[in-house]
Amino acid sequence: MDIQRISVLGAGTMGHGIAQVAAQAGYRTTLYDIEATLTQAGLDRITANLDKGVARGKVTEDQRLNTLGNLSATTDLEDAAQAELVIEAIPERLDLKREVFGTLDAHAPDDCILASNTSSLSIAEIAAATRRPAQILGMHFFNPVHIMALLEIVVHEGTADATLAAARDVAEKMNKTSIVVRDVPGFATSRLGIVLGLEAMRMVEQGVASAEDIDTAMELGYRHPMGPLKLTDLVGLDVRLGIAEYLHEQLGSDAFEPPTLLRKMVEDGKLGKKSGRGFYDWSED
Repeated sequence: MDIQRISVLGAGTMGHGIAQVAAQAGYRTTLYDIEATLTQAGLDRITANLDKGVARGKVTEDQRLNTLGNLSATTDLEDAAQAELVIEAIPERLDLKREVFGTLDAHAPDDCILASNTSSLSIAEIAAATRRPAQILGMHFFNPVHIMALLEIVVHEGTADATLAAARDVAEKMNKTSIVVRDVPGFATSRLGIVLGLEAMRMVEQGVASAEDIDTAMELGYRHPMGPLKLTDLVGLDVRLGIAEYLHEQLGSDAFEPPTLLRKMVEDGKLGKKSGRGFYDWSED
């Protein structure tokens, strides 16, 4: 399949990053959200990322201009459906994703591939809201998208080989290393990452060590580029809580039961970097 146009649904943390790497890879890219202020905020963040890349010598001025030239924005979901590949990056709610995929299915070209950036929800259940399950898969990116090298591609039993091949080709053009995972709760990355993050929270809760020292242990002892608690702050404690609750329900393992500390921090509005406070103080960043 010759993919030339990519639409990204959701201009937030993940969506704007996916749109950036798509545009950098040369795809005509449309960024969608429900309000123009949200799409503009996403475009502004992309511009800031590119400006920083130019300042650091990672991006040339021509690359910056070409990337911005490949970008457009819309608040019309039917308009966003007009692409060869649509990547959804909206909140982690199965009912909302199914509703959006149903709308996309009704308006997208017959050969359009629909992908979800979900980090844990069932691709098969999302696909069931459409008449094109063979053209549905997961494309799970990582934050920050323009820096992280991994793309986790998730296939359900009905995903066509041609759909997978097209997604892997897009990943390669985006300079991502792709892995292929079966459609099971949490896939590979979330299942492993959530367990580590929740256990780190329990250690803080039990007074085993400070958040900083637990993170340092994993960074220096296991060569993780970032500790599990700082990563939780970047992902968002509310997002991590939602994933943990879903995996606990689906897998029935106590390893995924959210610690009381996590629930309390979310209740208190300590959501991580986006709120200015989580396991770390981000108020001056």
